[in-house]
Amino acid sequence: MKKKRKNNLNLNQKSFYFEDYLETNKKTKFSQKNNLFQDRIYLLFFLFISLVLIFSIRIIQVSFDKIDFVNQQNQIQNFNTIRRDIVDRNGALISRNINSFHAAINPQLITNKKNFLIKLRLNFPDLPISQIEKKINRGKYFYLKKRINQKDRELLWRLGEKGIIFEPFQSRIYTHSNLFSHIIGQVDYDNFGVSGLEKYFDKELKNKELINKPLQLTLDINIQYLIDKELNEALTTFNATGAASVLMNAENGEIISLVSLPNFDINQRLFVDDEKYLNKITKGVYELGSIFKTFTVALALENNIVSPKTIIKNIPRSINCSKFKISDIKEFPENLSVEDILIRSSNIGTLLLARKIGEKKYKKFINDTKLLKSPDLQLEEVGAPIKFNWNKCKLETVSYGHGITTTPLQAATIYAALANGGNLIKPSLVKVKNTNGHEKIISEKTSEKINKILRKVVTEEDGTASLANVSGYSVGGKTGTSQNYGDKNQNLNTFISVFPSQKPKYVLLVMLENPQVATDLIYNYRGMKIPGTRNEAGWNSVYVTGKIIKKIGPILAIKNDEFKTPYVSEKTY
Repeated sequence: MKKKRKNNLNLNQKSFYFEDYLETNKKTKFSQKNNLFQDRIYLLFFLFISLVLIFSIRIIQVSFDKIDFVNQQNQIQNFNTIRRDIVDRNGALISRNINSFHAAINPQLITNKKNFLIKLRLNFPDLPISQIEKKINRGKYFYLKKRINQKDRELLWRLGEKGIIFEPFQSRIYTHSNLFSHIIGQVDYDNFGVSGLEKYFDKELKNKELINKPLQLTLDINIQYLIDKELNEALTTFNATGAASVLMNAENGEIISLVSLPNFDINQRLFVDDEKYLNKITKGVYELGSIFKTFTVALALENNIVSPKTIIKNIPRSINCSKFKISDIKEFPENLSVEDILIRSSNIGTLLLARKIGEKKYKKFINDTKLLKSPDLQLEEVGAPIKFNWNKCKLETVSYGHGITTTPLQAATIYAALANGGNLIKPSLVKVKNTNGHEKIISEKTSEKINKILRKVVTEEDGTASLANVSGYSVGGKTGTSQNYGDKNQNLNTFISVFPSQKPKYVLLVMLENPQVATDLIYNYRGMKIPGTRNEAGWNSVYVTGKIIKKIGPILAIKNDEFKTPYVSEKTY
């Protein structure tokens, strides 16, 4: 009995244990499942935290990149050489520095070359991707794009490639490209002036204390544009190889316009030294021909040798001087008044006046006017007249502008003095503060007489500059037809005008280099229609001057009420 109970007990125990085992096993499996679920949650949580951390780091990185992007823009003002703006007389912008960048590639920093090249191809289809890949493979630093614009810079930055390096620099831009190329000049890649005003005022333009104060010029953009346009048309009309002009305030020397053609785009070219791009007004040296006759007549009047009405009798057809035979281009009456000598442009008549003046006084005039010196102007591109020696026949030939050279600017400056009452002014490209203390080269009385004669050169039937008689404007002046010094096959036609002739305010010189007869042109000459058959200054440079004055006259008239005052001819002096 006892044994049976024992067995029963064991069976019950076993049963109990089995149930307990089952229960325990169930709990274990549940626990395992629960632990697995928890592990998965922990893993997901870890992954989530990791992603958040990575994303946060990227945001911080991008933020720093953006800060760096902004800082580069802010710091660029301290990068390289900063230059002041250059503006015209009315404050219109001519030249300015802007923030620019070069895009370079550091192959060592590229994270995924293949991906980077794909992005480049998609965003910049014009880039030579195969060449870029070769450069990357070489492993050397190189420029991807120079002088990139803001749009391209942002596109490159958005690629998120550390291997793209943005190099900041200051870029000089010129708002009118060709219009002022001979005056403004250029800077090099380090922002140092290398020509023109940029070089002359290099130190002043880099003055940080004056960075917000632009360099103001005497030039007028609107007038410069109009004259440039007319001269370009003249190149075509007369098939000329070059053209030039200068418009100057006769009272203070301020240069309102200076054009020399051909010109060039200063935004595109550096270190232009081709002779064809010579500044013809300041650096060109020429025999200017008959415009010198005005100097001779003015000297004769100033020294009281003659009056405008004095008759020079028995003027020969020609004169032998040393080995040279001097004659007039066309036949004139034997007896001419002093004013008629200038009006008709007689070589022989002018020569006879020069002999009356004498070499000593003529020499003094040449020296006093600085005619044989380089122009004193805010440019380094100025010419030096060819050395001149006073030997046999020099006085005679100089009297009508042959055998002596000068720059057009010097000639225009002397005409300004003859027209403004005799005051030799200094030409300037920047605003003139003080106009006092000018050297006197002739009296006001002589100046008045010269102005009246110059007006008659335009108005009289026998005058050489009738095509400059613009309706509504009082214009006087003198023509000059000559050959380029050293090349007698090249014509040089010049006309220097002064206006308004009662009290001249402006001097305008217009010069055409090697012009041809404009056979297709119909001139309106003294109310008649005349086809082009002649090639003197009176038929091209004067014609162009008339067109220019028609265009710029209204602009100048606004600032000078006297400009449109009708001219009143005086019969007596």
